[in-house]
Amino acid sequence: MVKTEFRFATEKDVGLILNFIRELAEYENLSSEVVANEETLKEWIFKKGKAEVIFALEKGLEVGFALFFHNFSTFLGRAGIYLEDLFVKPDYRKRGHGKALIKELAKIAVERGCGRLELSCLDWNKPSIDFYLSLGATKMEDWTVYRFAGENLENLAK
Repeated sequence: MVKTEFRFATEKDVGLILNFIRELAEYENLSSEVVANEETLKEWIFKKGKAEVIFALEKGLEVGFALFFHNFSTFLGRAGIYLEDLFVKPDYRKRGHGKALIKELAKIAVERGCGRLELSCLDWNKPSIDFYLSLGATKMEDWTVYRFAGENLENLAK
């Protein structure tokens, strides 16, 4: 395996973050859903501090990223980390970067006293599901994600 190094994103990385988001969306066949732009990412990640990004680097080149934020478990009475996005560029897969990113997030969670590291995965994405299970993740059989977004969210807020 190739050595993976890490660095936290800074405000100057907004364009790079957006590129990773777009590549992930393309892989997931969801490109049409990406409405984020550099301005909104800069505001929400860096000015409002609502998420964090770490990059996986191979020989100084950003080859993968993880975007995450803190959630909270009332049952545990403490925060956790929710992994929103994990992506490694196709040419750099099978070199250990994805595993290294997950391990780095687990390390961050433990260092911060978090009780969980959670994520969601598309049902059709068997390679990713197998990857997460191989690392010891537990599938939450009794839970289904529900979402209010767009017009439905606006209508509910009225």
